[in-house]
Amino acid sequence: MKYPAFLKENQTIGICAPSAGVGRKLESFDLSVSVLKKSYQVFETASVRNDNIRSNDAVNRAKELSSLFLNKNIDLVMSASGGDFMNEILPFVPFDVLAKYPKWFVGASDPTNFIYPYTTKYDVATIYGVNAGSFDQLPLHQYCLDALDLLQGKQVIQKNFNYYEGTRDFSSDTQVFDTPVCWQSNQTNFQTSGRMIGGCIDVIKDLIGTRFDGTKEFIEKYKSDGFIWVLDNFSLSNESLYRTLLQMRYAGYFDYARAIIVGRTLFVNSETGMEENEAIERAIGDFPIFYQADFGHTRPSWTVILGSIGHFTYQDHQASIYFEMK
Repeated sequence: MKYPAFLKENQTIGICAPSAGVGRKLESFDLSVSVLKKSYQVFETASVRNDNIRSNDAVNRAKELSSLFLNKNIDLVMSASGGDFMNEILPFVPFDVLAKYPKWFVGASDPTNFIYPYTTKYDVATIYGVNAGSFDQLPLHQYCLDALDLLQGKQVIQKNFNYYEGTRDFSSDTQVFDTPVCWQSNQTNFQTSGRMIGGCIDVIKDLIGTRFDGTKEFIEKYKSDGFIWVLDNFSLSNESLYRTLLQMRYAGYFDYARAIIVGRTLFVNSETGMEENEAIERAIGDFPIFYQADFGHTRPSWTVILGSIGHFTYQDHQASIYFEMK
């Protein structure tokens, strides 16, 4: 596993928009970037501030992302935001070339389209959990402080939080942590280690079986380590989540899995009345399962170093994790 160099004070973060532009929320984005500028230099590619669900056409989005890896003055690459159509750029991303110039790529949600192949197919560790626009709530919550510490390679033990934003209103930029956190599991006391793999399951399902999917080779290469899966469900219905997890299981993705962690779903819905717990438990079966977890689109959320060795502990609805680069 290739681990890029972590950030140092005054080094440069390169921000690109491989999915949506941030023009619709410039005030909050500028606030977030001002947090990054307290410790680092920041460089933005041309399309970042465009106001569109596609910041640019696919070719130019791919070129802007790639340019940050090839620019020797950029030390870490971060996605500006999530979105819906980043998979359009994949044929134009020279993954094999970028793997020769390994840098941390940091993103959440739709940027899984780059994160997942870059780690599973090209063996470069990546960071999932925040985008460049994620630091727009002051004072910074602990989950943001943890993410910033991880960018510098600090050893961080992330624990489950007490409350999360259970009634998120997308018309408001204000975070309200109003719902008690309560992890669910088929385990009571559990501890394991394994290589981290995962991202946004809404994206992973569209990569299955394509040439951008390196899962089978990845899990065979590192099978002696075992795996901790972390899956962020943005908006798959309970039925779609069930079918996707079942497909992943049938495809052998969960071979050698030691734990499967599913984050809280942001938009919970069902077409048949299937409950989320039934969807997850029926699909995954006897594997150690953890859901309603502090991971994904509902905040606060863990930041995860994919490709690293994770050390995970769970006891009576309480959980913690930290990462080792080996």
